[in-house]
Amino acid sequence: MTPTQHPISIAVLGGTGAEGSGLALRWAHAGHRVILGSRNPDKARERTAELNGLLGRDALTWMPNEAAARAADVVVLTVPHAAQRATVEEVAQALDGKILVDATVPLVPPKVNRVQLPQQGSAVAAMQALLGPQVRVVSAFQNVSAHHLKDLDHAIDCDVLVCGDDIEARRTAIGLVQDLGLRGVHAGPICNSAAAEALTSILISINMAYKVPGAGLRITGVPALERT
Repeated sequence: MTPTQHPISIAVLGGTGAEGSGLALRWAHAGHRVILGSRNPDKARERTAELNGLLGRDALTWMPNEAAARAADVVVLTVPHAAQRATVEEVAQALDGKILVDATVPLVPPKVNRVQLPQQGSAVAAMQALLGPQVRVVSAFQNVSAHHLKDLDHAIDCDVLVCGDDIEARRTAIGLVQDLGLRGVHAGPICNSAAAEALTSILISINMAYKVPGAGLRITGVPALERT
């Protein structure tokens, strides 16, 4: 999928945060129609103006979460773990028949450099169980640092593990990853999201040990990936 040929509407819930706004900026830069979803109108207006200013054009809009989810072809969730379930329940009726790309990481402050997965095993898999088969949940972006996302000239050296039970939904998500200039990797069913979620704490530990802001993952030995 190339954005200039097939632009779609993407709602980024949590789009005023560091990761959400960075992803939104890059998707808008690639040619997609991007809606920031937020519960805070003032913050949403401010962030939308900031991102449009960086692009030099009015490419992004904002809406309350539920309206944003209804208006979008694909919904991306980038809220903290503590707000994940409440946000999903808020927009659940608007998600039927759609793809939900969930970037949630179950970090438990203050020890965010320690793996602390939820009792269900995976924060994202729990949302697939909650929403049922009428929503195709895909796990992605857990291991991408937000540090350089808003710098459009910065090439982010990180692969994105994409998990989901629906292969076509995974392919759509991988297309969106490629539109960001990254490589998306089929990483199996939604239950495998537990591994991607756990890896975030490991990457935080690496950042701390080596005093860097954005350690990432690279998958080697796959010729098809080398051609993307």
